Amino acid sequence: MSNEYRHVLVAVDLTKDSHKVLERAMQIADRNEARLSIMHTLEPLGFAYGGDIPMDLTSIQDQLDEHAKQRLSEIADAHVAKENQHVVVGMPDTEIHRFAEEQNVDLIVVGSHGRHGFALLLGSTSTGVLHGAQCDVLAVRVGKDGESEE
Repeated sequence: MSNEYRHVLVAVDLTKDSHKVLERAMQIADRNEARLSIMHTLEPLGFAYGGDIPMDLTSIQDQLDEHAKQRLSEIADAHVAKENQHVVVGMPDTEIHRFAEEQNVDLIVVGSHGRHGFALLLGSTSTGVLHGAQCDVLAVRVGKDGESEE
């Protein structure tokens, strides 16, 4: 599987499971001598509250952005160059697709809880990434159900 991938993007949610997803992406990047990028996407506060709050949310959004950058740094600094760590604001699947296309990503690695039933019907970030990606997508099983894997 040598040099099959040249640029691997790992998309994380900044939970403890992010380390497992990053580890899997690092293994693939190392085997392929590929560039490794990591990103986290913050949904805009306006989306969460539908514009119903009569106040400027800019400073709160800025604080969330700074916190996300610090948390991503904690997860990634030992493994990913600072210039390849990205925090963006937007809808996660859309921003991951945009980044992947702009940066010529060959493989997107995301975490997946392997939910069933309504959660599957309603969709998740990993499902959204899978269905719109122009490159390969690896969903790494995480969470309670995935702890016995590996």
